[in-house]
Amino acid sequence: MAHYQAMGSIPPKRHTQHRRPAKRGQVGELYSEELMGEEGFSSDSSLLYHRNIPSAVAEYRVWNVGDLSTTPNHPLLPLHLKPHDLFPAKVVKDTDVVTGRRLLLGNGDVRLSYAVAGAPSPWYRNGIGDECVYVERGRARVETVFGSFEVGEGDYVVIPRATTHRWIPKQSAKDPLRTICIEASSHIAPPKRYLSKYGQFLEHSPYCERDLRVPQGPLLAEDVGEDPDAYTEVYIKHRAGGPASSGGIVGTVHVVPFHPLDVVGWDGCLYPYVFNVSDYEPITGRIHQPPPAHQVFEGWNFVICNFVPRKVDYHPLAIPVPYYHSNVDSDEVMFYVDGDYEARKGSGIAKGSISLHPGGHAHGPQPGAAEASIGKESFDELAVMVDTFRPLEIGEGGRACDDGVYAGSWNRHRA
Repeated sequence: MAHYQAMGSIPPKRHTQHRRPAKRGQVGELYSEELMGEEGFSSDSSLLYHRNIPSAVAEYRVWNVGDLSTTPNHPLLPLHLKPHDLFPAKVVKDTDVVTGRRLLLGNGDVRLSYAVAGAPSPWYRNGIGDECVYVERGRARVETVFGSFEVGEGDYVVIPRATTHRWIPKQSAKDPLRTICIEASSHIAPPKRYLSKYGQFLEHSPYCERDLRVPQGPLLAEDVGEDPDAYTEVYIKHRAGGPASSGGIVGTVHVVPFHPLDVVGWDGCLYPYVFNVSDYEPITGRIHQPPPAHQVFEGWNFVICNFVPRKVDYHPLAIPVPYYHSNVDSDEVMFYVDGDYEARKGSGIAKGSISLHPGGHAHGPQPGAAEASIGKESFDELAVMVDTFRPLEIGEGGRACDDGVYAGSWNRHRA
């Protein structure tokens, strides 16, 4: 995110002395300057100033990240997943957004998990790639070394690789924190076609800098009522040698001899941010607009789109629902968040459903949906879509919540 931000206490010149306030005439101790940067000093970065040495590790142990195995979608079928079934109410209060994730679908480029959480997460960083966590329902406070966010329904929380953070749900029996977690093996950013060569959002972009929320900070341990010298566990997801079925993804817990919230200031162009789907301005036309018109983010070999309430096609002969299409180069995942999704009526798809339409299979509206859509002036629907350019395999969570009948939902026999 190449928009410069500066927060807290930083020196006038980078890579120069920055010290704690002096005590009784003594020279203050140097803060530890950390460069957090992408692509080996060749892309966006930020400089963080720590009270402690960020490399310090007092203890370590293995973190069992759970079952991340995947199985091929073979025989090839479209799937309807019901992730709400994975988290009965009795387990939610003890589940957190980090360790409680259930893997639905994944490949070497991106993994899609679902979590319903009532408990605070441990401190965590993803050492593999960026994360984009969409908040389906509920509210939470997200605390990071850059600062904090208050997040809620409809928020995309974009967290750069290796950012130490934690999730603290706001307690609600009616609306627990429900999240779809998109974990990349790369970085996640706005589509390049929305940006100038210097990184500014262009006029045709469906959102812009004003719509992004940056961290509120700096945030220190004492600001959240915790001991700055407390030994703290930080859960790290990373790669190592291992079975190909799990992508070699493993976990480690580092016990650090201080509280992670020790950054007195930072500046740069790399930091977490939040974008709410309600601030997305849909692109519409006289005839049906294809999914790239709904794109919000991109990663390596995948894109993220959202379908929001909008006016629909206004050509006098328009058919507002999508035509049948074979995405020969991609698998399509649709997470049906809210509203009434016109194209899927009669399929069993409902709020909270996730569909997988794999490459090699033509998919489109359910029988009768095209005719029923004619004359509609608007759609009241909200969905998040992930398209991948390598086939998705099915994770343990996906296997556990597949309805098993969706592939037959287009069958209709003519008299």
